[in-house]
Amino acid sequence: MDNRPIGVFDSGLGGLTGVRELRKRLPNENIVYFGDTGRVPYGSRSPETILQYARQDIAFLLSKDVKCIMAACGTVSSIYPAAEAAKLPVPYLGVVDAAAREAAFVTRNRRIGVIGTAATIRSRSYETVLRKLVPGVEITARPCPLFVPLVEAGYVDHSALDKQQVTRLVIAQYLAEVREAGVDTLILGCTHYPLIKEMIGWYMGRNVTLVDPAQTAAHHLERTLSERGLRGNHEKGEAHFYVSDVPDSFAQTADLFLGEYKGGLIDQIAIDKY
Repeated sequence: MDNRPIGVFDSGLGGLTGVRELRKRLPNENIVYFGDTGRVPYGSRSPETILQYARQDIAFLLSKDVKCIMAACGTVSSIYPAAEAAKLPVPYLGVVDAAAREAAFVTRNRRIGVIGTAATIRSRSYETVLRKLVPGVEITARPCPLFVPLVEAGYVDHSALDKQQVTRLVIAQYLAEVREAGVDTLILGCTHYPLIKEMIGWYMGRNVTLVDPAQTAAHHLERTLSERGLRGNHEKGEAHFYVSDVPDSFAQTADLFLGEYKGGLIDQIAIDKY
């Protein structure tokens, strides 16, 4: 048993979908979350800048004595080197490998779609993993830069009809090529995207399986903790949220990502110190 907290980080709010999944699977665990709201978005940054930010984010979480780290950010997961992750003093898990393995398992026709930030798609990280797992796989990848601002503005599955209509138009613009490619599996390669999962599913059709990176990563992390004897046993797990910009806007939007789970302290930190 290990009652140290789980560390989770993202460029902003999207990684809270990962926190939501962890709360469902591991209700007895404490969580420390860092959202780099002062430097969001990561998806349009250079690989060198993203790597610098990831190292600072990880250093901050390690300063909080976490027992493992989950990079709930498709962009960081695509850039952060596996060799460097292996040298960390605690287990590290990104969302790319977990989601790619799930997609490889569920595809039937070996046609897989990937959507994500510009940096994620440019890195070809999903493509690299999928080609190792699925011989002859056909991959259709598409950057969807407007999805993140739409989600953070509340243009999500259960919003007002006029907001949904805007999001549906953008989805159709971005995903036409992916649908025409005949994919039977679509990786939602950014942790913001599950909040528009129903609308994406409606556009892609019922025969296309959507892979949620937050769900798959939370499942893999749960298994890792069990295998390494790191499960916690708090009566009720708590979350402490840290941000690099003022907490007010984070607090106002966090509930959208966290779902039924509410509560937790929110503090601002100076991430450049790490």
